[in-house]
Amino acid sequence: MSYLITITSELFKENVMRIRKLFTRRELVRRKKRIALMLGCIAVVVVAYVVITWPSKAEPEPPLVAVEPVGVEDVEIYGDYVGRVRAQQFVEVRARVEGFLERMTFAEGTYVRKNQVLFVIDQRQYKAKADKARAQLRKDSAMVRKTKRDLDRIRPLFEQNAASRVDLDNAIAAYETAVANMGMSRADLDQAEQELGYTIVRSPISGYISERLVDLGTLVGTGGKSLLATVVKSDTVLVDFSMTALDYLKSKERNVNLGQRDSSRSWQPFVTITLADNSVYPYKGLVDFAEPQVSPKTGTFSVRAEMPNPEHVLLPGQFTKVHALLDVRERATVVPQKALIIEKGGAYVFVMRRDSTAERRFIELGPEFGNKVVVERGLAPGETIISEGYNKLAPGMKVRVAGRRKDARGNAKQNKQSDK
Repeated sequence: MSYLITITSELFKENVMRIRKLFTRRELVRRKKRIALMLGCIAVVVVAYVVITWPSKAEPEPPLVAVEPVGVEDVEIYGDYVGRVRAQQFVEVRARVEGFLERMTFAEGTYVRKNQVLFVIDQRQYKAKADKARAQLRKDSAMVRKTKRDLDRIRPLFEQNAASRVDLDNAIAAYETAVANMGMSRADLDQAEQELGYTIVRSPISGYISERLVDLGTLVGTGGKSLLATVVKSDTVLVDFSMTALDYLKSKERNVNLGQRDSSRSWQPFVTITLADNSVYPYKGLVDFAEPQVSPKTGTFSVRAEMPNPEHVLLPGQFTKVHALLDVRERATVVPQKALIIEKGGAYVFVMRRDSTAERRFIELGPEFGNKVVVERGLAPGETIISEGYNKLAPGMKVRVAGRRKDARGNAKQNKQSDK
């Protein structure tokens, strides 16, 4: 009996152990399922978070550009040329009578005034000639008086038939001959005195005189060495330069007549010059003459400008750079040169439309000045052009203007710093 109880007890324990193992396995399975479920939930949460927070692919922003309005200015058009300075007056001092040079009364290279005595030629022969002519005039004057008295005496006698007609005619002829001789003598005296005056050589103008070209004691005169010195008046100088036939045609296209004053213009063709040390001469000159024909050898025509020279800085003969005002384009359409794009097909700019899109616009260029250029055709004042950032633009592309931001409605606004 006890044996049976023992066996039954063992079987009971064995069954209890089996039941425990069975419950333990189920618990493990359940736990594994719970862990798997938790891991799955965590994975779902992580995936959902990643999906929600992952940045979406943004649309590319329009390129950033700088813009400027098309301007309107009064444009001065200049031309640069090489000019040469010459004196307004250059006079040669010459001997007008023959004789030996006796005296020089000036210092070479100094300023002389008009009618100032410069040279004295030997006067002795001319004084003798004048004295002789003066004596002859006195002689002829006496003869005129004598023949006049004879005529006055014979005329009443002829009227009383006390003298013949021949006597009267002879008296008249003698008187008229004496008068004619006196006139010739007076002319000879005037000539002699004039030649005597020519022995004193005076300056014909005020200006700076050169060195003497002959020595004292030299025989001078019309038949020999007549050039004694030169006098230069350089208070005002003339600047000569040459322009091409193309310049002339362009000036005609602009209705500008070079060398002629036009009261209808608001400007005059002034010139400025640059000296040898690259300094700009402080005074301006005025173009007062243009050659009416083109040289067939050079294809140019001469232009002259008159320029004040009160301090005698400009010396006749020196070369200068001439900067001449050729025209003034009033209210011309201008754009900065940095906005230009030049290709084989021509020049163009990008115009920003009202909807912030870029438009390629071909234009016709005019003269350049400074960092700007005149636009002849293709643009209107007030239009907005893209001046920077156009390198990667294509027609029709949206652009974003530097210095602007968008408000909540999407409209562009200009950034402004608030006053503090």
